[in-house]
Amino acid sequence: MNILYKARASSSGGRTGEAKTDDGRLDVKLDTVKEFGGAGGPGTNPEQLFAAGYAACFHSALKFVAGQKKVKVPAASAVTAEVGIGPHPKGKGFALDIDLVVSLPGLDRAEAEALVAEAHEVCPYSNATRGNVEVRLSIV
Repeated sequence: MNILYKARASSSGGRTGEAKTDDGRLDVKLDTVKEFGGAGGPGTNPEQLFAAGYAACFHSALKFVAGQKKVKVPAASAVTAEVGIGPHPKGKGFALDIDLVVSLPGLDRAEAEALVAEAHEVCPYSNATRGNVEVRLSIV
């Protein structure tokens, strides 16, 4: 694979610690949510970071495929990723559960569905999760 860009981030302290990138652009405090027995402090958590990354990446993939088809993505378009975590249903450990909610106001429903389906084939987060994590797509 021809790598075009590589991000590097490190974490110390696990879910109650910090995470930062080597270039200093990201430097966040992490806190364990109450649902996992933590204090639920003001810091973020891995699921929120994953949700933000997936939403941004999927939105970019959507714009990319729309551009290839000469379709203008509405300025008010948005992608919301909902990332759940729970006990793995097929074994040890934990698993993720993902919903991607896409808003494409003003676009024909069939056209929006086609763009979202193609973006799901193009997005690297979708490719990484395919076959491993259930990802449900919806258009609002």
